[in-house]
Order: sequence, then C-alpha cells, then structure tokens
Amino acid sequence: RRQQQPHSGTRPQLDEMANIENLKAFDAFDDAGEDAGDQSKIHIRVQQRNGRKCITTIQGLADDLDVKRICKAFKKNFSCNGAVSKDEEMGEVIQLSGDQRTLVKDFLVDQEICHNNQIVIHGF
Repeated sequence: RRQQQPHSGTRPQLDEMANIENLKAFDAFDDAGEDAGDQSKIHIRVQQRNGRKCITTIQGLADDLDVKRICKAFKKNFSCNGAVSKDEEMGEVIQLSGDQRTLVKDFLVDQEICHNNQIVIHGF
C-alpha cells in the first residue's frame, strides 16, 4: 500500500476561517431611493377565491386620477371583468378578475400613470 503524503498546501488557521468578511448583515428591503420624494406606493395584490379563481386588486392610485376610466381600460386591454370599490382606509380600489399583476404593472408604467419604483407587487 501507498502511504499518504502530507498535504502540500498550508491549511488555514482556525482564526482565519472565523474572519469571513462577506457575512455582514444585509437588508433586502433597504432600497436606495425609497426615502427620496413623497411618492405614494401603488399596491397590486392577488387574492385567492375558490378553486383556481383569483382577484387582482390595485390600491394606492392618486386621487386626481380617473379610477373608473383606468378600470375600463384594464377591462378592455386584459379581456377581464373589473370593478371599482370604495374603501374608507384605502380609498378607491380596483378589482380585476384573474391574475393580472404583471399586465397591470406594465400598463401603468407604459401609460406613464406612475413610475416603476412606485409599484409594489404582492402575492405568490
């Protein structure tokens, strides 16, 4: 049998291994430009109904926008049903049938209703 030869490289010492620099605390929700300006966020959520059915809700749109016209444009472009409901806390909320999160985000950015960094998408 062959005898095992000692490892040619130097093994790192235990104190060197404990001094790892890349394990610092990282805040994933710390956006750089979030505090700049008084921009209200637009929240796009998906709520599960029964079975495979779900509802997309959009809230936080500015008060000076015509929410009914935006809802009508959503319904026409996405071929889905929709409604505008008034909430005491959230203001006017648009409800669309189906999972329309990415389509709504693209529409709002393309039509320059809001900026990309103002939109928050929730859900699975």
